[in-house]
Amino acid sequence: MDRREYLKQIALLTGAAVVGADLFLSGCSPTGAASFFTKTQIALLDEIGETIIPATDTPGAKAAAVGKFMEVMVRDCYTTEQQIAFKEGMKALETSCQQANGTGFVKSTPQQRHDLLVTLEKEAKEFNQNKKKEQPVHYYTMMKQLTLWGFFSSETGMTKTLRHIPVPGRYDGAVPYTKGEKAWAE
Repeated sequence: MDRREYLKQIALLTGAAVVGADLFLSGCSPTGAASFFTKTQIALLDEIGETIIPATDTPGAKAAAVGKFMEVMVRDCYTTEQQIAFKEGMKALETSCQQANGTGFVKSTPQQRHDLLVTLEKEAKEFNQNKKKEQPVHYYTMMKQLTLWGFFSSETGMTKTLRHIPVPGRYDGAVPYTKGEKAWAE
């Protein structure tokens, strides 16, 4: 699967175009900044990712270091407007969590985190449907897309969550599927 097809699939999963995809496909232009987010912000992004893709019998998003992945993608591949929306969104998420739970996202219970993200998912869907063309997508849409992209393109996601054969063998276009089997990594 090529990058364009992979980005299309992420867009279908999240219901919006992948933010920064045009820069990713044409080559990112790093700004040279050593650190775009603080360690606390990266930890927050890891926890958001872990709430979206929790550890079960397979590792979750935190094991794939999606927070660091998000930092690189936002810093190197997002426009200034998208970067501002993302950073302001992190603050808005913390404010919403404080108002709803009386504590920050990292210190909230897993159920509180889940409930907040479900609310943000609905908010993001409505925002993205009604936004102006020049506006960036909702910050939660960016976070969710980067979580999915970072996790499923990581070694952890590809080898411990998906079935993975590092050296492909013959092509078999009609592999029978048994319910509950892992998907294949490409």
